[in-house]
Amino acid sequence: MAASTSQFKKGISGNPAGRPAGKTPGAKLRKAIESKATDILQSVINAAIDGDMGACKMLLDRITPTLKPQALAITLPVKDTLPEQGSEIIKATVTGLIPPDVGSQLIIALSNQGKLVELQELSERLARLEKKLNITNALN
Repeated sequence: MAASTSQFKKGISGNPAGRPAGKTPGAKLRKAIESKATDILQSVINAAIDGDMGACKMLLDRITPTLKPQALAITLPVKDTLPEQGSEIIKATVTGLIPPDVGSQLIIALSNQGKLVELQELSERLARLEKKLNITNALN
């Protein structure tokens, strides 16, 4: 195998002193902000008090957590078939018994359930056909 002709030796830094601390633009900006942090914060508070909605939003985002949706318990009659259950969900959504977003999620879940039922029925039908074919082939 040929010897490496790289100008840098493995394990030895080309710049042992490294970049001087605090000399990057980001470090300089952080230092400038830190030195005026109290004044900046007071300016933002004053702007919010004066009605600046951007300043209000910035402060509220920092001091209060974002509200997360809460699951509400709902009660619907349970029907025998998926289409009947879908009708109940739509009726409850239209009449305001459940919120539209919850109704939509329930319809999607019901649709996914329908796909699972269909897949199960196809699987069972295929198994019956395979069994019938095996019996027919065995007789011949």
